[in-house]
Amino acid sequence: VQLQASGGGLVQAGGSLRLSCVASGRTFSGYGMGWFRQAPGNEREFVAAINWNGAYTNYADSVKGRFTISRNSAKNTQYLQMNNLRPGDTAVYYCAVARSDWGNNQQAMYRYWGQGTLVTVSS
Repeated sequence: VQLQASGGGLVQAGGSLRLSCVASGRTFSGYGMGWFRQAPGNEREFVAAINWNGAYTNYADSVKGRFTISRNSAKNTQYLQMNNLRPGDTAVYYCAVARSDWGNNQQAMYRYWGQGTLVTVSS
């Protein structure tokens, strides 16, 4: 199983990026998915989660109203649309697939992890 994240890059504050994460090796249509991030010198933290059918989502307070998580189960892919980016959003972003239909904000609830994609927001 592999998770391949992409879409990171350098953007000015106020700009937007869309991260993608393609899973390969098996189908994850019945599993929750999520995004986490780790800034330099900080621990990895929760960003957003989506349940198996997209009916439920959850966001960290710091990104609510600016980020949107979505998924396309037919493509085994999840997305993170990031708008109105701030310098504080600078981090390596990791996608993950949960152990069940809903991983929510607990890292231990996720079994598979991508390699990370770097997002840098300049002021």
